[in-house]
Amino acid sequence: MPTARKEAAISDLRESIAGAKHLILTDYTGLTVGEITRLRGELRKDGSAYAVVKNTLFRIAAGDELASKLGAFLAGPTGVVFATGDPVSPAKALKSFGDAVKNVNVKVAYIDGILVDAKQVWVLASLPSRHELLAKLVGSLASPMRGLVTVLAGNQSGLVRVLSAVREKKLAAEA
Repeated sequence: MPTARKEAAISDLRESIAGAKHLILTDYTGLTVGEITRLRGELRKDGSAYAVVKNTLFRIAAGDELASKLGAFLAGPTGVVFATGDPVSPAKALKSFGDAVKNVNVKVAYIDGILVDAKQVWVLASLPSRHELLAKLVGSLASPMRGLVTVLAGNQSGLVRVLSAVREKKLAAEA
């Protein structure tokens, strides 16, 4: 029979899983408490959370469907990234933390209902963020309009220059 403490932990995990769009399971072996705290801070910047979990409690909290998908990866020390936004930001945070402090071994990621291996998580980390991609899209959409405005303004300014030259000739002819 589970203790009240374990029931509370399962309840907290259920809330975290329900509130997360994406999960990244990591192996935190070799990380000190200070390094894990620093990793949590990096992930918190993007609205993600990191928790060290007991595999059996996570299996119970995840429910049958998710537990069956992630069950093979719930072995050994497990830390979970609970990401609420886009999946690129926590992947970038894990990569930057790995570059600055110590590599974090990614076991698997559960992104939009699909299991993703560690290599694909690192590929995600190399992608531009959602905001950068949107800015590039807006720039690409605005570029033809900017060109059209420039061409139309060029015709008007050319007409003004021709009229100015004609006026200068007439003034020179009169003088």
